Amino acid sequence: MLSQYTRGIELNSLTLTWSRHRLGSFLFQRIQKDGKDSRFDTLKPYFFRFFNVWSIQGLWVFLTALPVYTLNSSEDTRPLTFVDLLGLCLWVFGFALEVTADRQKSEWRDNPVNKGRFITVGLWGLSRHPNYFGESTLWLGMFIVSTPILHGWQWICAISPIFVVLLLTKVSGVPLLEKKADEKWGDEEEYQKYKRETPIFIPKLPSM
Repeated sequence: MLSQYTRGIELNSLTLTWSRHRLGSFLFQRIQKDGKDSRFDTLKPYFFRFFNVWSIQGLWVFLTALPVYTLNSSEDTRPLTFVDLLGLCLWVFGFALEVTADRQKSEWRDNPVNKGRFITVGLWGLSRHPNYFGESTLWLGMFIVSTPILHGWQWICAISPIFVVLLLTKVSGVPLLEKKADEKWGDEEEYQKYKRETPIFIPKLPSM
């Protein structure tokens, strides 16, 4: 029984930690600073398109947290295993990647010298969207932590990390930002060079 509660406490704590940083801290501070979320500027004039985005986000919350819901409702008492440690390590890696990328971009934007420019330093020199890769990785870690207790229909939780990747790379995250960046810097050779040399999602290995 202790293992069940420990695993549940672990997943719930990881979820709260992520939500506090990503939603309660980083995004809130960004909106306070900018006064808006510019990613939605082109959608706001169109009610149904804007409504669809918010509906997708509601679906995202539900599907992404499936491992947490399942674990919280499970009575399985299997002991903690190496799989739990693997999932936790993936979560820590993904969370650290996301937090670091967010901080680097915030510091870049706060520097007046960089106004109107695109970021290529730090993790942003290894991936054009390292924060989204980090987020995908941490949710994969969450799913892995839940796998020791999954059986039968509960394996539907595998939808969680798959959905996160598809949402961020095909729907609301990367596509919107790539389109905005192309409109802003698409005619610049320096930006085209950055796109050619920097992966869009999975980071490349840093050069030695």
